[in-house]
Amino acid sequence: GLRATEPTLPPVAGTGKGRGKGSWKGRSPAPECDLLGCKDSPFAIDSLQTPFGLLRVFSVVIPFLYVGTQISKNFAALLEEHDIFVPEDDDDDD
Repeated sequence: GLRATEPTLPPVAGTGKGRGKGSWKGRSPAPECDLLGCKDSPFAIDSLQTPFGLLRVFSVVIPFLYVGTQISKNFAALLEEHDIFVPEDDDDDD
């Protein structure tokens, strides 16, 4: 019968033996990183940071929290007005 052959992958650049340009001899396999970024990384951390990130977060979160509290207050007042939900002031601390 017919037998399926396993797919083969093309060779990866820089993995050959020798001391050519792609040799990892004498280099660490991972780039050196610190809190500010990586030295030899193709994806620099600095390019991923958003300017004014915290300011943007707070400028979105605070207004939506305020609008949410106003909606909740108005809905609670509506429920009390129609006697659907009336909170009772029972003190059970006696």
